[in-house]
Amino acid sequence: MELAFIPSPSRGVLYLGPIPLRGYAFCIIIGVFVAVWLGNKRWIARGGRAGTVADIAVWAVPFGLVGGRLYHVITDYELYFSEGRDWVDAFKIWEGGLGIWGAIALGALGAWIGCRRRGIPMPAYADAVAPGIALAQAIGRWGNWFNQELYGKPTDLPWALKITSSADGRVPGTYHPTFLYESLWCIGVALLVIWADRRFKLGHGRAFALYVAAYCVGRFWTEYLRVDDAHHILGLRLNNWTALFVFLLAVLYIVLSAKKRPGREAVVEPQVSGEAAGDDEVPGGDGAAGEAAADEAGTTSEAEPDAVARTSVSDEAKNEAGSATKKS
Repeated sequence: MELAFIPSPSRGVLYLGPIPLRGYAFCIIIGVFVAVWLGNKRWIARGGRAGTVADIAVWAVPFGLVGGRLYHVITDYELYFSEGRDWVDAFKIWEGGLGIWGAIALGALGAWIGCRRRGIPMPAYADAVAPGIALAQAIGRWGNWFNQELYGKPTDLPWALKITSSADGRVPGTYHPTFLYESLWCIGVALLVIWADRRFKLGHGRAFALYVAAYCVGRFWTEYLRVDDAHHILGLRLNNWTALFVFLLAVLYIVLSAKKRPGREAVVEPQVSGEAAGDDEVPGGDGAAGEAAADEAGTTSEAEPDAVARTSVSDEAKNEAGSATKKS
């Protein structure tokens, strides 16, 4: 007998008149806002200007959405291009289907373009936004809950997810809530990166690499629990191999980067550094104020010889008075 379970929503979309409000899309949007908000706070703490993270996100987010969708469509092409399927559905991103690997890859390209336009080091920006990306993933995974998708193996655990839909080959029942497992794991990854960054002063992209490595560990075991159709290589799902490969790359980057460029960047936004240097200059160094200071210094210098002359005359008078006293 089922004593407890996580219920699935009866539907993943509400209609405001003719306008559909989809839970999946809302989760993605909220995740983006959280990532930009936290990234902005961390960027300012590193010495950057407020608003820079959002400006670069204008490039990174669209690239990331396109990359995530491309990865999903390419790796699950049979859902859109096999017999009886409509290829137009490949463009319906609101119905679910974003591959995090493609989202990070193409999102990084967009961020690189934005950083290059602003003269900002890409690794420093990546370090600032890394925990926020993990939180965005944690929130975005709830979109799978709204769509009743990407659940795990059948289970009767108290926290099992109850699937009620029978669309697209689903079998109603209770399953492992892999969306919840990954969501909680991503929150832990965000906290880990924030702690490690404060403790070890991670720089030059190592905080971002730590996020990638830690996420891959969690993705490996949650992916292993899933039962949705996927391509397999040597008995493992494609995403398991991807997680393993990306994990090794991230760890290798952390090791080599720490040896080649230890510490962290002293300056993350050159414009802000230049403004600070200008504020530290002595007032009066330029313009009318500088000329006035120079004139005052010159007047003081000219007055010094007169003062020395008056002192010499006074000393001579004292000597003459002393001689007259002795004679008398």
